[in-house]
Amino acid sequence: MSSPVAPVMPPPRRRRRSFAGPVVLIILGIVFLLGNLHMLSWMRLGTWFAHYWPALLIVWGVIKLIEYQQAQREGSTPSGIGAGGIFLVVVIVVCGLIATQASRFNWSGLRDEINIDDEDFNNLFGESYNFDDHLEQDFPAGASLKVLNDHGAVSIHAGTDDSNKITVVVRKKVGADNQSDAGKYNDQTKPTLTTIGGLVTLDAKVHAAGDHPVMTDLDISLPRKAAVTVISRRGDVTVAVRNNNVDVTTQNGDVSVEDIAGNVKLSLEKGSGKIVQITGDVHVEGRLSEVTVTDVKGSAQLDGEFSESVKLGRITKTVTFKSSRTDMEFSKIDGDLDLDSDDLRGEQITGPLRLTTRSKNIRLDAVSGDVRLQDQNGGVEVNLRSLGNVQIDNRNGDVQLGVPDKSGFRVDARTRDGEVQSEFPELKVNNGEREGTASGSVGSPTAHLVINNEHGGIEIRRVPTSGGPKEGISGGIPGGVSGGVPGSKQTKPAKSLPEPKQKVEPTEN
Repeated sequence: MSSPVAPVMPPPRRRRRSFAGPVVLIILGIVFLLGNLHMLSWMRLGTWFAHYWPALLIVWGVIKLIEYQQAQREGSTPSGIGAGGIFLVVVIVVCGLIATQASRFNWSGLRDEINIDDEDFNNLFGESYNFDDHLEQDFPAGASLKVLNDHGAVSIHAGTDDSNKITVVVRKKVGADNQSDAGKYNDQTKPTLTTIGGLVTLDAKVHAAGDHPVMTDLDISLPRKAAVTVISRRGDVTVAVRNNNVDVTTQNGDVSVEDIAGNVKLSLEKGSGKIVQITGDVHVEGRLSEVTVTDVKGSAQLDGEFSESVKLGRITKTVTFKSSRTDMEFSKIDGDLDLDSDDLRGEQITGPLRLTTRSKNIRLDAVSGDVRLQDQNGGVEVNLRSLGNVQIDNRNGDVQLGVPDKSGFRVDARTRDGEVQSEFPELKVNNGEREGTASGSVGSPTAHLVINNEHGGIEIRRVPTSGGPKEGISGGIPGGVSGGVPGSKQTKPAKSLPEPKQKVEPTEN
């Protein structure tokens, strides 16, 4: 009997090795090699990767599909992805998602917030190259100028008296990997002058080179009769010697406007503003760190947020100021007014004066006309130069009122958790355990003075008729005033506020 024949086992199927990983690595290697050889800019490579990294996964998948079909035809086992392949896919996906989010981030805004220098910012993307240019053409009579510059300083000044031309000196800084690329970006961002009707537009074209960083400074000379509008995103703006209106809008930069025979409007999101020697009206709005408005023959209006300081001086017509903490209006100011986060100090102000604020120490000297003032969490000192109706409401701070010593007035004053003091013996003062009052008339009353205070004292003082507080007296506010304002004249207020209320009861804590 013959033994059974053992079955013949088929040879094991050969597993094909995948070439998907090497292909993807070769592609990445070639791309980075071109970057190192400066044949492609790193900024451009980063932008491409941020947008097209899923293409690497598509190439990987196509290669694996081809390998699978080839293995089926040959009867071999198709290769799997493997641990190395999985790791590479994870790296591509993670890096791709990070690059995509980074490309969508507002890097310009971040630079503005942390004040990265422009040259340092350019050097992140290569070297910085400088270029100069010059533009000149006739400026039509009666035309106005509009300047568009997203990144760079703008300086505008008057040409010679007999010049009817506009001249522009261009100083440009370009970030690039090499001189050749910088030259190309410079050619793409040449500023242009365009005239349509009565408007001449100067466009810096800083974005014409795409994402490549370009900063263009413009020095502009043109006839002083031309009105000027400047629209900027980042960069300082200076405008001087104009016989027409000036309008400046910028997001980030310091603005200086001086010697303008016309109206001035300034809109600023971050930076400081200086407006000096203006014959027309002034309007300032936005968010500014510092603002100075002086020597204005028209009115001044300030609306917005002012984080550091506001300086006003010698403004002939109505002054209006509005922010989240302070609302103020008065007829004019012959002296100066300084306002910061903690203090408001001014002198030679003509009413009617209306002021509502909080958490500020207030000191006003040589005030003429009616006064309506509300404050809390700060001391108040007001010294009158000429008498008008006065109402002061305060909380958590002392109130001092200086009254010209030869005036006639009627007083109603009340304080809770404080005392009333008076240098006028005609007034009846009564200080109790929790409340102090003063009432009565001095001379022939022509004005009514009402003071309401809570958690603080009230002091009614004599001041010389010329204006300032009585010499040697310094009130409860640190740095109290002594002496008057020499040479000041009594000014009749332009109009009167309604007579103040007899009494405003303080509220509970």
